[in-house]
Amino acid sequence: MQKIGILGGGQLGMMFIQNALSYPVEIHVLDPSPEASCAPIAHRFVVGDFNDYDTVMRFAQEVDIVGIEIEHVNLQAMKDLKAMGKKVIPDPDVLEIIQDKGLQKEFYLQHNIPTAPMKNEDDFPVVQKLHKGGYDGKGVKILTEKNRLEKFDEASVFEELADIALELAVIVARNEQGETAIYPVVEQVFNPTYNLLDYLLTPARIDEETAKRAQEIALKVVNAFQSPGIFAVELFLNKDGEIWVNETAPRVHNSGHSTIEAAYCSQFDMMLRVLMNYPLGSTQLKCKSAMLNIIGAENQWGEAEPGGLDALLGVPGAAIHWYAKKITQPGRKMGHATFVGDNFEWIISQIEQVRDALKSIEKKV
Repeated sequence: MQKIGILGGGQLGMMFIQNALSYPVEIHVLDPSPEASCAPIAHRFVVGDFNDYDTVMRFAQEVDIVGIEIEHVNLQAMKDLKAMGKKVIPDPDVLEIIQDKGLQKEFYLQHNIPTAPMKNEDDFPVVQKLHKGGYDGKGVKILTEKNRLEKFDEASVFEELADIALELAVIVARNEQGETAIYPVVEQVFNPTYNLLDYLLTPARIDEETAKRAQEIALKVVNAFQSPGIFAVELFLNKDGEIWVNETAPRVHNSGHSTIEAAYCSQFDMMLRVLMNYPLGSTQLKCKSAMLNIIGAENQWGEAEPGGLDALLGVPGAAIHWYAKKITQPGRKMGHATFVGDNFEWIISQIEQVRDALKSIEKKV
């Protein structure tokens, strides 16, 4: 039986395992937290730092394939494992680019991929992105004359502020033979308070030509990487109709969660197919869908439980995915809910009805 090792044991790994349990494989997970979401369900769970070279190397000796659910892992270990003949997906050369926003920006420019133009850091307004360590809206600032003193001190990329009409995403799978499977374009709506995804709609409410262009750009990005893997390409659709690549995640992604209920092959099933080099699955949708992030409620800190389940589960076709995180805090991703239906007007109305109730709250003892 093949043994798959995953670096990272959060909710993405948990949902991957939930799908993988239907296959004849073993899933081994490395994560620094003994209370990580994957801990109760992995075949083997190792507590350890996936940024530590020796820890990653020891962990990988027990598996046949090494994959990730987070890109911030020890790069040198991944390179050395590949050199030793271990199957590592995505390719460590891709991880090196993705881990550094500066290298990522250079990659887009070198491959003629449309992206926000570079800009002088004192030419306000300007977007500042830290080279390393950013995620979920962290490590990014819009700088103006008023807040220019809040500039990050670390090495950064400075680029033009997009005049955004919609934020989009496309998930693309690529196997070892270079074959690809492209999911429909997703429309992302962000929470302005926490600068993270509030909800998304699949497929995006855009015309056919725009959707085709977005998919073509995403495919160009993935083919330029020349690596097997699952890639989430996040895009800006500007008000002038131009599409810019914002950034790419070389893994399963928040923007693909509704594929569990709404697609014939979910992003997590596709990830397993890529790691095992099985035939790629169908990205065709069964229905329209929305995914709503369940986040920690304001002023709630401590042991967590979901609120509003009765409201959610009273909606036809709604589904809950709780991430088994023990501690809640304001704005923390604690789970998600999926809504399916025939039209977005009805789906969005259901989101609006349950959103306020559907929060992670502190468990009352």
